[in-house]
Amino acid sequence: MVEESDLKQWRDAGHVARRTLEGIKGEIVAGKAWDEVIDSAERFIRRHGGTPAFPVTISVNDIAAHYTTDSRQNPPEGFEGEMVFQDGDLVKLDVGVHITGALADNALTIEVGNGGNHTDQIKAAREARDASIEKMHPGTPWWEIGAAADQVHTDAGFQPIRNLCGHELKRWNLHAGTSIPSYDIGPTDASGFKGSVELGSVYAVEPFNTTGKSGMIENIPPAHSSNIFRVTGDITIRKAMLKGKLKPLGATMARYIEERYHTLPFAERWAYPLLEKPFPGEEEDVLRKKWNALVKKLISIRFLETYAALRCEDRGMIGQFEHTVWITEGGPEVLTIE
Repeated sequence: MVEESDLKQWRDAGHVARRTLEGIKGEIVAGKAWDEVIDSAERFIRRHGGTPAFPVTISVNDIAAHYTTDSRQNPPEGFEGEMVFQDGDLVKLDVGVHITGALADNALTIEVGNGGNHTDQIKAAREARDASIEKMHPGTPWWEIGAAADQVHTDAGFQPIRNLCGHELKRWNLHAGTSIPSYDIGPTDASGFKGSVELGSVYAVEPFNTTGKSGMIENIPPAHSSNIFRVTGDITIRKAMLKGKLKPLGATMARYIEERYHTLPFAERWAYPLLEKPFPGEEEDVLRKKWNALVKKLISIRFLETYAALRCEDRGMIGQFEHTVWITEGGPEVLTIE
């Protein structure tokens, strides 16, 4: 629960997150590289007093979420061509901000070139988000929240994505346990979404839709295809060393990572340059091998976890909008506003 007295940092994070979306969306134009927009957005966040709560992600067409560029500019598996925006692309820009762990998460969808090919889908995704938020009063059961989004999507001729959810936010914890359905689970089949909207809680509301038929997303291989990692908090560096699971260099690198990112997601391209501190002037291919070995080790001992990027199972086009809201006695307060 976030008390009114503690809300300023959450509101400030929300303002920066929203200003970033609005300030950067105009850069998503034909011919612009994905990584240029990602870098611009992350710099915008820092310039305006925030810190990225996770790497800015760009998801194009059938890619749904969790993709950020890596230090070598490798495209997602199955993606053909350069990672440059083309007229007609359906682009999701997802931005998170934290201020000393107080979080805000928001996203929007735009069509590159504004050719009108995806107008109805974009409108439905935005309205589904807003319909869910309107229902978010204390005590509302989660199935009603999902049903509100579902009705907007299906009335407009699109499928809601059923295996992606919104999520509760707590300080330093982006996915804090409670999941928010984005489809109609019905009052009798809500076992995975027990409970109701809670007073004082903060939630990220983000229904997705698709032009596909299955309404499902799948992982893009390999397991780390998102290029995003997170410190799990399951094992301490000290305990790993005492058990002989971590050598001094590995412990030093793990400490670098933990001190910078806590348990929030971070990008490979942020952390990889940290290797230059203990290995100044080392050849790139040698550094790359050391990085791969380090990551493999830290994942094997459960110090780190990684994420796969996500795409529509039957390659439908994906739309998404997202706001972060705080629940008051009178209903939801949207925190991700300018």
